[in-house]
Amino acid sequence: MFGIVRPCSHRLGERLKAEWMAHLCGLCLALRRDHGQFARIVTNYDGLLISVLTDAQAGPAEGSRRTAGPCALRGMRTASVARGEGARLAAAVSLVLAAAKVRDHVADRDGLLARRPVAAAARRVAAGWGRAGARGGGAVGFDTGVLVEAVDRQFGLETLAGYGTPILTVTEPTETATAAAFAHTAVLAGRPDNARPLAEAGRLFGRLAHLLDAVEDQESDALSGAWNPLTATGTSRAEARRLADDALHGIRLALRDAEFADGELVHLLLVHELRRSVDRAFGPHDPRQPPRPHPHQPKAPRGFLPGCGAFLLVCCTCQMCCADEYEGPWSRKKREGCCSDCDCDCPCDGCDGCDGCCDGCDCCCPCDGC
Repeated sequence: MFGIVRPCSHRLGERLKAEWMAHLCGLCLALRRDHGQFARIVTNYDGLLISVLTDAQAGPAEGSRRTAGPCALRGMRTASVARGEGARLAAAVSLVLAAAKVRDHVADRDGLLARRPVAAAARRVAAGWGRAGARGGGAVGFDTGVLVEAVDRQFGLETLAGYGTPILTVTEPTETATAAAFAHTAVLAGRPDNARPLAEAGRLFGRLAHLLDAVEDQESDALSGAWNPLTATGTSRAEARRLADDALHGIRLALRDAEFADGELVHLLLVHELRRSVDRAFGPHDPRQPPRPHPHQPKAPRGFLPGCGAFLLVCCTCQMCCADEYEGPWSRKKREGCCSDCDCDCPCDGCDGCDGCCDGCDCCCPCDGC
C-alpha cells in the first residue's frame, strides 16, 4: 500500500477513518472481484482517492456500501466497504499503473528480474494487469489508453532529459494521467461541470506525486547511481519546494470550484494531508537547506517476486499502519508508518498556515476559525 497521502487515523477521527477504510477496502476487494486474488497486491493509498472523489460528488446512494467479511488486515473484523463505479475505476487505474511499474523494473533488470525466466514471468503478469485494467476502465467508460500513452511518453522524456531541462517537462505525463482519472470521477458521479476543476486538481496532484517521489529518493538514487529527475535536470530542492507549494495552492483553489455532496474527506486528504506529505518530504523548515546526510549504504532493491513476499509480510504484521518505520518491500528504503508522526494531542495542527483554506468547513472539528 504505497502512496503519498497517508493519513494518521487519529487525525481522521472515527467517522472519517471509517469512510477512508471503506474506500481502501473497497479498492482492494474490487481488485479481487474483477481481476483475481493476486491483483490485490496493487492496492495503494493514492488510488483510493478516485473512489473518494466519486462518492464525495455523488453523495449517499443505495448500494454504495456493502458489508465485507473478516479480514486479517482489519483484525478479522467485518466492515462496511465502498462498492460501485468509483472503486472499479480506482482498481482499473491502479492496475494499469502497476503494470507500467513492473515493465519499468523489467527494463531496468532490477534484482531477480535480471534473470530471463523471472523477467518473462513478470512481463506476463504486467501484460495481464494491463489488459485487466483496460477491461475495468472500459466497464466504467474510461479509456485507459491515456494512461498507457502517458507512461510510454514518460520513458522517452526521461531518456532525453538533461541538465537544464525544465522539471515540469518530466512531470507532464504523470500530470496528464492523473488529470484524466480525476476528471472521470465527475462523469461517474453525474456532475459534468466538475470535470474541469477536478482535472486541474488531478494534474497538480500528479505533479506533486512526481516531485515528492524524486525528493524522497534523491539521496539513495545518488548513492546507487539510479536516474533521478531532480538530479538529471539540475533542479534545486528550493525550486522543487516552490513548485510543490504552488501545486498545493492550486489544488485548494480547484477544489473550491467543484461541487460536492459531502467534500469533508476530500478536503482533509487533498488539503491537510497532502500538505503534510510535502512537509514530510522537504521538512517543515527552510527548504533551501541541503539534503540530510545519508551515512549508510542503501540495501540493494528486491526483485519483483521477493518484493511481493515482503509486501505480504509487512501488510499482515500491520507494519505499514502501526510501525514507526518499516522497510519498503521492493525498494528496501526506510518508510514511515501511517501513525509514526501523528500529533494526537493537537487535532488543530492540520490547520496551521492554511491561508483561509478551511473557511466554512468543520473537518478539523475543534479548529473553528482557523
